[in-house]
Amino acid sequence: MRTRLLFVFGLLAIALALVSRPQFRAAASAGWQRIGTHATVEDRLRQYGETAYARWRPHFERAKVAYPPTRVVLVGIKDTDELLVYAGGGDATPQFIRRFRVLAASGELGPKLREGDRQVPEGIYAIESLNPNSSFHLSLRIGYPNAFDHEQAAKEGRTNLGGDIMIHGSAVSIGCLAIGDEAAEDLFVLAADTGLKDISVILSPVDFRRGKTVPATVKRPSWTDTLYTEIRARLQELPLAEHQ
Repeated sequence: MRTRLLFVFGLLAIALALVSRPQFRAAASAGWQRIGTHATVEDRLRQYGETAYARWRPHFERAKVAYPPTRVVLVGIKDTDELLVYAGGGDATPQFIRRFRVLAASGELGPKLREGDRQVPEGIYAIESLNPNSSFHLSLRIGYPNAFDHEQAAKEGRTNLGGDIMIHGSAVSIGCLAIGDEAAEDLFVLAADTGLKDISVILSPVDFRRGKTVPATVKRPSWTDTLYTEIRARLQELPLAEHQ
């Protein structure tokens, strides 16, 4: 009996040690594959496409933007916990389409610097891929770290910047943006219909268009002034979102 108990406690110790490692914590927030699930993006479009489009339709009609759009910009605002969707066609300025509530996003204002800091990144990113088998329903993988992140890390001698940052379903997250399952379905379908190469993501600490600034009490590297200038300029290209 004693040997059996020691064996069980040993297994528990190993499990706790693994879970405590940063890469395992990051994976938990990133949207691991659901075990035994092998759906494709096309499978999910057949499953959710019709109902997602029905939810998108009135928003696109109100904005007078054709669906599917040829360009999408997602704007994540940290201090208000919202994800704004802009879309347009051709060279036209993307119009505000819809607002999603971010149900969970860990960390504080300020950029992500390393794996395990639990921060949501700040910057201009691409959507790299769609995960139809996410443990958090469905997910869109954000292209963090980008070239700017790598450049600043190299100057400061930082390594292991982390990654696997997602916009996903559910309402729990560590370093990702959790927006609930229905919203994740809608964004997944929109991204697939638009094409990933035509989607950009702006992750900002505040909405600079509204005259907001990052409080001086927020600890951040000096290079964030350059980063925030770029984010502010990109936000200024978009009309302010209506409060709907």
